Amino acid sequence: MLKKSLLAAMFATSLGAIALPASAAVDVILQVAPPAPRYEVVPAPRYGYTWAPGYWDYRGRRHVWVSGHWVRDRPGYRYNSATWVERDGRWHMQRGGWDRDGDGVANRYDRAPNNPYRN
Repeated sequence: MLKKSLLAAMFATSLGAIALPASAAVDVILQVAPPAPRYEVVPAPRYGYTWAPGYWDYRGRRHVWVSGHWVRDRPGYRYNSATWVERDGRWHMQRGGWDRDGDGVANRYDRAPNNPYRN
């Protein structure tokens, strides 16, 4: 199986394309601001779940609204919603997800992902 995957990756690279897994996170940086957030009715609390509010995603050269949805709770983690942040005239998308220490930095990029005493 590994051999077939490596051959497929080599073939795709030789054609000038690189295949990424479906779960690969891609940073989105734009010159155009996203539209204003849409108003969503937040349902009543649901035990064992956290509401992930809707947000504007960027797909196929345009902004697309992703509706809010329930995500199963992860004990010991805090959920951060997807947001757009302006830096130096460019808009950066910060994808939502679970964070162990609540500092807003995804654990895979965090130098101290389990430090609850960070500011």
